Amino acid sequence: MVDSGMRTIHRDVAIIGGGLVGTWTAYFLRKRGRSVAVIEKGAVGSQASGVNFGNVRLQGRHPTEFPLALRAHQQWERIEELIGERCEFAPRGHYYVALDHKNLAKLERYHAQGTAAGLDIELIGANDLRRRFPWLGPDACGATWSKRDGTANPRLATPAVARAACALGADIFQNTRVMALESLGDNFRVVTDRDIAFETPIVLNAAGAWGNEIAQQFGETTPMFEAAPPHFVTEPLPYFVTSALQAVDGSVIFRQVERGNVIVGFYPRGPADRVQNCAPVAPEKILLALAQMARVVPMLASAHAIRVWSGIEGYLPDMLPVMGRSRTQKNLLHAFGFCGHGFQLSPGVGYTMAEIIDEGASKIPIDAFAIDRFARSQPDEERLTGEFDATLASAAMRARDMEAPRG
Repeated sequence: MVDSGMRTIHRDVAIIGGGLVGTWTAYFLRKRGRSVAVIEKGAVGSQASGVNFGNVRLQGRHPTEFPLALRAHQQWERIEELIGERCEFAPRGHYYVALDHKNLAKLERYHAQGTAAGLDIELIGANDLRRRFPWLGPDACGATWSKRDGTANPRLATPAVARAACALGADIFQNTRVMALESLGDNFRVVTDRDIAFETPIVLNAAGAWGNEIAQQFGETTPMFEAAPPHFVTEPLPYFVTSALQAVDGSVIFRQVERGNVIVGFYPRGPADRVQNCAPVAPEKILLALAQMARVVPMLASAHAIRVWSGIEGYLPDMLPVMGRSRTQKNLLHAFGFCGHGFQLSPGVGYTMAEIIDEGASKIPIDAFAIDRFARSQPDEERLTGEFDATLASAAMRARDMEAPRG
């Protein structure tokens, strides 16, 4: 996108991180007339933004995320108008399915919370669910249905948003690693490993699982830890799954693309190494997920996994992101650690960060995501124990010392 030499580049805003949060923010800043440089250590979308399941899901979120999620969904629903590409976005709806009667209470909670936030969510009993999907296994005993939800292709999304931002005049520097972020009076100097530096009055830290490394340079830190969400895809099969289905306990999440492949995600998430850039998936986890998929849809019992992948995502113990202004450094903003929720949220995050930078404040509430909340916040034990390997969950729940980075 930009071929850099030995020089100092001046921009109104420098964004560290070229995932969907960084590229969407660049897009909306250019819409507001701000000059912007996005600095990405690898290729745009090569981390969490490009390797997730692709859910564009409103339901099942923490209540504090609903205003941001609704703002994001408005952008997803007009994505082709915004960036000229659809990225396979399809509003086909999303079902949470209970496979055990003890999980029905969670469905009722999701229904109540979503309805209170203005979402159109339907609570479905076992008989109605069976009429809709006669191919479901016998353990399915209830569901919630969110018609407005959808899916998109993560591998297409970030490059497409980056192209749209560049077309508006944003500069995106790939394969450019930030080595230091220095305060120079009212400005920042961003030093990289490419004989290139940036001078700017405003910096957005959108570095994902690496966000702590930026925050720590200004005396801030979080108990963020990295983890690897496992996925696989099957060979093409006859097309019949038209919506995304997710076991409410997270044991399997799947959708089928029109060409027939079934894309599968599942819990528990395993360990990842952001230093070595490694996100392994244990083979036994794939076998368990295949069995769970067959439990939900018995006719998929003979399906074969043809490709397995994961990526590195950043998580916080309360399972909420860090988003908003730095508490120690003027004109430094943070938007990282989206806990596996960032794909759907990203255009709303980008719109909101551009709004804060250009207008001084957000028009939707984001105080729940402040970087200094951790001394008073509590871990989400239900989600940590249900969504992560036991060692990761235990470490996250023990994380209390804010003086050292986690992960």
